[in-house]
Amino acid sequence: MQINNIDKKILTDEEKISRIMQLKAERNAIILAHYYQDPNIQDIADFIGDSLALSQFAQKVEQDVILFCGVNFMAETAKILNPTKKVIVPDLMAGCSLADSAPADEYQEWIESHPNSVVVSYINTSAEVKALSDIICTSSNAAKIVNSIPLDKQVLFGPDKFLGSFVKQASGRDMILWDGACIVHQKFSEEKVKELIAENPDAEVLAHPECPPNILKYADIIGSTTKIISRAVESDKQKFIILTEPGVIHEMKKKAPEKIYLEVPDLEGCSCNMCPYMRLNTLDKIISALENLYPEIDVPEEIRIKALKPIQRMLELS
Repeated sequence: MQINNIDKKILTDEEKISRIMQLKAERNAIILAHYYQDPNIQDIADFIGDSLALSQFAQKVEQDVILFCGVNFMAETAKILNPTKKVIVPDLMAGCSLADSAPADEYQEWIESHPNSVVVSYINTSAEVKALSDIICTSSNAAKIVNSIPLDKQVLFGPDKFLGSFVKQASGRDMILWDGACIVHQKFSEEKVKELIAENPDAEVLAHPECPPNILKYADIIGSTTKIISRAVESDKQKFIILTEPGVIHEMKKKAPEKIYLEVPDLEGCSCNMCPYMRLNTLDKIISALENLYPEIDVPEEIRIKALKPIQRMLELS
């Protein structure tokens, strides 16, 4: 079905959203989004969640088209779980620093240098790396996944060394870590964290385990995106220092608008510690993707089948 393009430059945000709803119905599409997206994208999503919740939800999709507003590894995971669906993204350049830190050929060499190990790979990886792995994890279930592995097995964990370090400490397991990190979580300023705590002694500090140890030591609660949001909403505290991508604050304000949420500046002093890849997605690009059913995410069948097994193991344990 041919859908005529509309000059999106003359549309207001409200008109763009109306156009997206129209196209979504015509394409029999569903919009999935991560909490790190711009608020206007979060608000139009049919489902919003962290990596684990999005993976779980992706198994249940009935629509013909999945428009994934996140980064590419998330859309790849949706395609791996739904090979008959058309999976599209607003911008193919929406990559991930963690996924980029683990090229499949180098990752394979790393695995081969540690034979008879169990390879646990964070979901922030390419389909090719997932295909090399024994089991996938997210920040929500990483410790549980590692603890499910027999004690006599060596664990290789990649690519996030900070999440790996956190899980290693929590589980007490001897783990070999890949040297990768998230560009958002690794650059929070420790000095600014200390200053905010000193200025707001009544605030609770909520941190994502992708943060380095020198930042996590100040946290009252360490957890996944979903855990951080839930804690802010359910806690008796009225003020929170947020050590993760600030897109989560939109959901916090929706669920608990009376509370105060403080962003932590990065090492350069900017209170704008947003993921540059996540923020490549826009309403205009969503319209274009739905009009053209492009850019489309495709995973070669041989890779998809190999990557599906460790993802399914994760979902079974979750």
